[in-house]
Amino acid sequence: MSKISKDALNAINKKAGKRISESSVKKLAGTVKPSTLQSEAELRRLIKQVSAMAKVPVTESTISEIVGAVKKSGMNPSNMEALMKLMLKK
Repeated sequence: MSKISKDALNAINKKAGKRISESSVKKLAGTVKPSTLQSEAELRRLIKQVSAMAKVPVTESTISEIVGAVKKSGMNPSNMEALMKLMLKK
């Protein structure tokens, strides 16, 4: 995976209120496949992994909102930066 932009990593750290390493983000992003965004179960699992990595609890209603937003967006599954921006809005 290519280097994560400093802006994206700074946004992740600011939103989480904690320092999350680039390697942690890359490791998690490496597990994401285009099918992840097509499967609600896989998308929910990804959101919970991000929540655990950031040590920020996420309610089921917020998870549902994120899932709905991803499905409605029709975003390109290979564009991880767009997914991160979408999740940071929540």
